[in-house]
Amino acid sequence: MTRVRPFVTFLPMAFLVAGVLASLIDLNAFLGAMTAANRWILHHFSTAFNWGSFGFVITITWVWFSRLGKVRIGGSKATPILTRWNWFAITLCTTIAIGILFWGTAEPLYHFYEPPALEGIAAGSADAKRFALSSLFMHWSITPYAIYTVPGLAFALAYYNLEKPYSLAAPMSVLLGKTPGRGVTELIDAIALFALVAGISATLGVGILSISQGIASVAGIEASAYLLAFVAVSIVAAFMVSSLSGLLRGIRVLSDWNVKFFFLLCGVLFLAGPTGDILLSGARGLVDYAVNFLPRSVGAGATGDIEWASSWTTFYWANWLAWAPVTALFLGRIAKGYTVREFILFNMILPATFAILWMSIFGASAIEFDRAGGDLYAVLTANGPEAVIYQLFNNLPFSAVWSVAFILLSFICFVTAADSNTEAIAGLCQLDESHASIADEEHRPTTLRLKVLWASLMGLTAWVMVTFSGVDGVRMLSNLGGLPALFIVLMMNIALILMGTTKFAALKS
Repeated sequence: MTRVRPFVTFLPMAFLVAGVLASLIDLNAFLGAMTAANRWILHHFSTAFNWGSFGFVITITWVWFSRLGKVRIGGSKATPILTRWNWFAITLCTTIAIGILFWGTAEPLYHFYEPPALEGIAAGSADAKRFALSSLFMHWSITPYAIYTVPGLAFALAYYNLEKPYSLAAPMSVLLGKTPGRGVTELIDAIALFALVAGISATLGVGILSISQGIASVAGIEASAYLLAFVAVSIVAAFMVSSLSGLLRGIRVLSDWNVKFFFLLCGVLFLAGPTGDILLSGARGLVDYAVNFLPRSVGAGATGDIEWASSWTTFYWANWLAWAPVTALFLGRIAKGYTVREFILFNMILPATFAILWMSIFGASAIEFDRAGGDLYAVLTANGPEAVIYQLFNNLPFSAVWSVAFILLSFICFVTAADSNTEAIAGLCQLDESHASIADEEHRPTTLRLKVLWASLMGLTAWVMVTFSGVDGVRMLSNLGGLPALFIVLMMNIALILMGTTKFAALKS
């Protein structure tokens, strides 16, 4: 029997609509309130965010070498739902692939020209360049993927091996000795769901801006409200069709194309861009990242500059954490049939390696092209981060071709991420007492209606925000979910450690 969970479904929906309406009524007051709330959280809980995120890396490292690493998700006879390639592609596109598209060329310019004062690095210097690359690796590789891997793995083992319900409270039953009461379970799921849908709406807004900017640049037109609406409708329609077609069709096919596009674009820029500088700067940045990983993880070094860290490192940890719990439901559910060690490989090690590769190529190229008179930083300050990548392509042969290719890549990437997360949202909004498989659940009428409802609402929210009030408000609204999510993921982290102890020696392997 399957039925909708009203509290989990409609409370996040009401808060999202209320936030949008508040921004339309008085944008300055709304942004002021959200900014103040974010600053308070980041100021008072920065230590918790830093140490918690670092703790997730330590836990995953321990799990890799522990006997838990050999356990097969779903039991010894479980068969995989996806091939290894499709699993990697879906994981990459579901998590932070959208971010590396948008920030891969813009963020290094910020760090290159505006390094933290505490470090004493001269803006535009060789040290600033090394710092910019190492900061990209810090923000986009191992730690963010560990933030996703911990709850994803804890849920996968609780759901498949311990046969717990499809809920964020499932791993917590390991910690508490019993499943939390219905009220607590629904509150946890509702808070995490709100953080995710607000985050997706903000991300879709960024996607609408980025794609519209690209179309306007290539076509020589203005990125008007009508163009923004056209892009918004196209993205929502595409991921709705993909979502309704099911996991093994829509998401699998789109993510496959997506990742192949990723590698193609990396190859083109590596060969056509400043190849030698990419290799040298990437290597120097990687060494700096490795040397400073521990101090920066726990709030020392550059992260000790509270103002800078609140704008970058700690803000990122809060953002990843806001997304992690609900996204983990999807990541955990598609991992059936693989071992825990394989889960870590495909959900953290390989995606983090790809992120380092991407950021090395695009980050070093952005800085080098700008130093050579490419005007990327001028475009960044004048038109925003969404315009930087297209300015970078102007420095390459056949620039229009790569701009169009990037528009298509961005479109598919946003569709894939929204699709996979809508899958998790629809599952969380239902009370499924049958422990159904993905194939059975995703074609139920209730599931399909929930996907259409959430896809429409998030798309409309994104368009309204970028057209009338900007995405910053919803983005910060999502980030507020990072604080409760931190404690949710911390409890999942403890549950994962307990699963690796003798107490759960009977965990089916």
